[in-house]
Amino acid sequence: MLDTFDDRLDPTFAPVDRAALIARLRTILPAGGLITEAEGLRPYESDGFSGYRVLPAVVAMPTQTVQVQAILRACSEMGVPVVARGAGTGLSGGALPYPGCVLLSLGKFNRILSIDADSRSAVVQPGVRNLAISDAVAPLGLFYAPDPSSQLACSIGGNVAENAGGVHCLKYGLTVHNILKVEMVTLAGDLVTLGGGCLDTPGFDLLALITGSEGLLGVITEITVRLTPLPSFTQVMLVAFDDVRKAGAAVADIIAAGVIPAGLEMMDGPALRAAEQFAHAGYPTDAEAILLCELDGAEADVGEELARVADLCRAAGATEVRLARDEAERKTFWAGRKGAFPAMGRLAPDYYCIDGTIPRHQLPHVLSEISRLSEVHGLLVANVFHAGDGNLHPLILYDANAPGDLERAEAMGGAILELCVSVGGSITGEHGVGREKINQMCVQFTPDEVEAFAAIKAAFDPQGLLNPGKTIPTLARCAEYGAMHVHRGELPHPELPRF
Repeated sequence: MLDTFDDRLDPTFAPVDRAALIARLRTILPAGGLITEAEGLRPYESDGFSGYRVLPAVVAMPTQTVQVQAILRACSEMGVPVVARGAGTGLSGGALPYPGCVLLSLGKFNRILSIDADSRSAVVQPGVRNLAISDAVAPLGLFYAPDPSSQLACSIGGNVAENAGGVHCLKYGLTVHNILKVEMVTLAGDLVTLGGGCLDTPGFDLLALITGSEGLLGVITEITVRLTPLPSFTQVMLVAFDDVRKAGAAVADIIAAGVIPAGLEMMDGPALRAAEQFAHAGYPTDAEAILLCELDGAEADVGEELARVADLCRAAGATEVRLARDEAERKTFWAGRKGAFPAMGRLAPDYYCIDGTIPRHQLPHVLSEISRLSEVHGLLVANVFHAGDGNLHPLILYDANAPGDLERAEAMGGAILELCVSVGGSITGEHGVGREKINQMCVQFTPDEVEAFAAIKAAFDPQGLLNPGKTIPTLARCAEYGAMHVHRGELPHPELPRF
């Protein structure tokens, strides 16, 4: 990766009088709503992608929408960059502070404002935890479907900003499919409403544009989410394989057969063994890969589809097919999968989580290539996938205290993302681009496409102050990154196949 922020390649802004900025923000926020001292700023220097850290100029913690409006107006008038932050669990550096910025924390916007069981919707503030929504509506027989692994801690505002997915997005969709309306504040301080209370609204679909926009277009202050009825019956099947490529082929076979599981997850040998030591989920530790396939709906239909999946997996070379004995074991199977990331601490001091997406039929090939890249870069990889929708999460294991390890992990991560593009996939599935993948944007998209993205941002944020240096690379950055590839003897962007 190039330097965290580089004046040659990233937007630059005129210096701001920090004392004057602090004085103005104190007229907007209540006592305790502004952090200015270094020790208080330190927890905000990175998000979950902690390889890079930058201290913001100040941290502002509003509690009301009018305060958010006033802060953004002040930053617009003073030319101060603004980075919005939720729970800070993001894994792409999307909430990494920009030098001299106001870090706008929305953690105090943490209330569920209303629940409407009849319309199957709820109005929530952006700081509400993902899992808290499902917990609140469970007595009504409802749940909020997108369930990222960090759902215990991640906030719904961040989910909208990154278009988060999760284990059950294969059947129930991503965040973009499960929200109805947002209220958003522009950099000018204007409050706008996108979407509505019905299935569709007239005009351009700006709600979809904002979902996944990573804080570049506005600051979300309220979200209306779609709620889903709890299924009447749910069952999960654990399938073991002695070869990770066989597991990948089984995934493609299941979807090709017309079966749409509620969740279809895959872990390779290193990942499942670490998860088993961490969560004691009952995984077969002699396997080289496992699939967790969850089906829900009417009990008779689930039974028929489970039998089809079992037959398909056995035909693909499964060594074991096991149904959860009861609801407790079903939850335990999923606890192991959702605990896979923290379990990596048993294998290495640090890990770098990659997020790319590929066509499902390419899984066996891509897994083989990841294994080859592991040997080339001299770093072990544990693979955890949302296999059903082709969303890969290779975990590159390294030691941040070992000289050169982080750089090797980043180089390997970039190679995996560019591999995803080369087979017709994408550099992100749910983590967003943020700072982490900004170079790979130059591989995924042509210069004309990058300029189009920049034009959309400029329409919402003419000054370029919202989350600068993220997601949309400058053409200078793309030119330098392409030159680096040519120098290393690699293929520049135009030679990569486009699908």
